[in-house]
Amino acid sequence: MVLRSLFGGAEEDAPAAPSPAAGPSDSESIKRIAAEIGALPIEQRRFIAGFAYVLARAANADLDVSQAEVEYMEGAVVEVGHLSHAQAVLVVEMARNMAELYGATDDYVVTRSFAEQSTREQREDLLRTAFAVGAADDSITAPESAELNEIGKELGFRSDEVDAIRNEFRDKLAAIQAMRAARGA
Repeated sequence: MVLRSLFGGAEEDAPAAPSPAAGPSDSESIKRIAAEIGALPIEQRRFIAGFAYVLARAANADLDVSQAEVEYMEGAVVEVGHLSHAQAVLVVEMARNMAELYGATDDYVVTRSFAEQSTREQREDLLRTAFAVGAADDSITAPESAELNEIGKELGFRSDEVDAIRNEFRDKLAAIQAMRAARGA
């Protein structure tokens, strides 16, 4: 798989394949960006891949990844991974594809692996960023909220710790928004 070949794993030495829809210039750009990412130390690649995958998992929880969520993930990957925007776009797109295709199989494994290789502060930043991704389109849906609970648990946080972070985003929770709308009607 392309994600594993770029970020380390069983197929670490496999070449990255361009998108089938990519034209010749697109293919060369993708190869160049993939080579730049591949030149990073393996620990950094694994960290970035895990971070992006968990964000994509949160965004895909309601089976609708909005453009606002994609843009927020790209910005977060630029900031956390110290990548160029082009690199972040490629990483986020790959993470999105992997989360959509293999989510049920890989969600727990990737999240637990990230938890094992990161500090508590990094895990907290990831969970807070995952909440922000869910809120990027102005509403954290019930499926996203449930997925964020599961992500928090897999990252090693207690329920009250996850709830404290969720409270920062309470105005974006769809259930709160619905209650306020009902009161106003």
